[in-house]
Amino acid sequence: MRTWKASTAAAPWNGLEALPVLIGEIGGTGFGTTLLQALAPALPAASWSLYRVGASVAPALLASASHGVPDCTRQCWHAYLSGPYERDSSLRGQGGSTDAGSQLLHHARADDMPAEHQRLVYEPHGMAERLSIVEWGRQGDELLALNLYRHTHQPRLSDRHIRSFETLAPALLALARKHAALAAPRPAPAGDEVLAQRLLARAPGLTERELAVCLRLLRGMTHDGVAADLDLRPPTVKTYRNRAFQRLGIHFRNELFALVAADAGADTY
Repeated sequence: MRTWKASTAAAPWNGLEALPVLIGEIGGTGFGTTLLQALAPALPAASWSLYRVGASVAPALLASASHGVPDCTRQCWHAYLSGPYERDSSLRGQGGSTDAGSQLLHHARADDMPAEHQRLVYEPHGMAERLSIVEWGRQGDELLALNLYRHTHQPRLSDRHIRSFETLAPALLALARKHAALAAPRPAPAGDEVLAQRLLARAPGLTERELAVCLRLLRGMTHDGVAADLDLRPPTVKTYRNRAFQRLGIHFRNELFALVAADAGADTY
């Protein structure tokens, strides 16, 4: 596994002529496969994904597609949420900057991943390598990742392939982010009543206060914000949170997001 800083000073990419076609597909249903077709002269990738994860946000698959193979990207995402997500540090690198807006590049092979990640995500879907560009969000607690996946039927990524990705990665991330913003609207996030039902289905013993704290955490509120909203002291909020998390069998806020997302059976809650 390798991690390095994204650069805007790389050499010209030999597939740059495909960019106008890709730009023309932004927001449309053909963007995902067009992206992979545009990249084909420069590097082998049969699937890609754009997702946002982090301690303070709900995990969300924003865009994805496959080309030349059955599209398994959503199955991969749900498999990722089922376990590997909670323990995945593969995109965080070693000592790289997590300042807002900073970008890192990653290259990993399937056998670089923990056994669970390989077993649930890579092996069942024939994925062998991943190239990623990651951009850090506010306070370094969330990241936006664009990932390209080489499948087992494709040639291994060479240094030339990786250099090609390095050159275009920042532009690809910008295009994919714009596409996700313009694409057809996704279902609105579930309201408090639906989220409360999901949490109570998991832990019927949740008290009214414990449930109220969890719902506000799911809205992205800080502990101080929850305390002000419920007219409680911050230490009391943390006590309710800890009790609720114990009943739910979780330890961290990102697990709470993953819990309701998995129960929804959708890409976002």
